[in-house]
Amino acid sequence: MSASRPLSVLTVCGVGMGSSLILKMTAEDALRDLGVEASVQNTDISSARSMNADVIIGQGMHTGELAGIAPVVVSVDNFLDKSGLAEQLRGELSGQGWL
Repeated sequence: MSASRPLSVLTVCGVGMGSSLILKMTAEDALRDLGVEASVQNTDISSARSMNADVIIGQGMHTGELAGIAPVVVSVDNFLDKSGLAEQLRGELSGQGWL
C-alpha cells in the first residue's frame, strides 16, 4: 500500500445492510482516532469476495471465508466497540507498516 492513498476498508455482513453499516460507522471513528486516512465501504460477503481492499472487518462467522482476500482481516464481536476495534486495528496496521 502506498502512503499517498487512503486505506481501502470493507465492513462486511451477510447481506451488506444493517450490521455492516453500523460497523462502517464504528470503523470510521476507530480509524480517525488512530489518525489513519481510510475509505470505508459496507458490503455483503459475496460482493466482498470480488472487491479490492487493504482491510476487511466483519463478524467472525464471515471473516473465515474472507481470509486471504485482503492483507488484513479483522473479526469483531461487538460492532459498537470503537475502542476495542481501534486496538485490534492498531496491532494489525502496525504489523503491515501502515501505522
